[in-house]
Amino acid sequence: MALRGSLVVVTGASYGIGAAAARVFGRNGARVALLARTAAALDAVAYDIRAQGGVAQAYPVDLTDAPAVAAVAQHIIADLGIPDVLLSNAGSGRWLFVEETEPDEAVAMMAMPYFAAFYITRAFLPPMLARDRGHLAYVNSPASLVAWPGAAAYTAARWALRGFVEALRADLHGTRLRVTSIIPGLVATTYFEHNPGVLERAPGLARRLLPTLTAEEAATAIVRGIARGDREIMMPGRLRLLYAVHAVAPRLVRWLTVATGAKRGER
Repeated sequence: MALRGSLVVVTGASYGIGAAAARVFGRNGARVALLARTAAALDAVAYDIRAQGGVAQAYPVDLTDAPAVAAVAQHIIADLGIPDVLLSNAGSGRWLFVEETEPDEAVAMMAMPYFAAFYITRAFLPPMLARDRGHLAYVNSPASLVAWPGAAAYTAARWALRGFVEALRADLHGTRLRVTSIIPGLVATTYFEHNPGVLERAPGLARRLLPTLTAEEAATAIVRGIARGDREIMMPGRLRLLYAVHAVAPRLVRWLTVATGAKRGER
């Protein structure tokens, strides 16, 4: 698809992959609507895009609040029109064993990314269906494909998002709306700064085999894949190779993931 002049809605756009993707979309001539909780951070991203000659508008919103999401979607449609691309990137959650996870935190991890993705999709889908054109893309995690120790609630939420994306793809069969699943490997973002000790819980298999990407590298791959209409975007290339091995030898990959993963009591 041609990005120049298109309208792209990005959730989780205040930091990390979302902010970087918004900037890349802006550099490619797209108009960008930025959604996240933190108004000041969204305004900073919007300023960066405009400073490079792009068009961007910030819409602070709690993406886990369904009525608020529905209202902001109507504001965006009134201000800018119906999105051509929805990039659902909002996500949160720590990597914890079950007994370390408070019930409220487990609920919050399910709320974002899964319910946040559901709410924003539900808000924009009717006008996109009426127009019969558009692209829906969802940033997920390798945890949506292979579980590793010490991240139970986080992993369950990512599997929920994966199930939603697959079901949405089935729902939209016969329409001209595209659905893309995005699975980046390790990406250097503020997530790891805000959750110290989490990176050490990543399986040693991943830390040894996969180079850590910058947010800009991940964003560039995402925007390129969406422009091509890719069904799945996975990065870096070694991650795709790892999951190709998983497809033919799932027991081996699961064993290696668990064997090199976090051990209970270790931090």
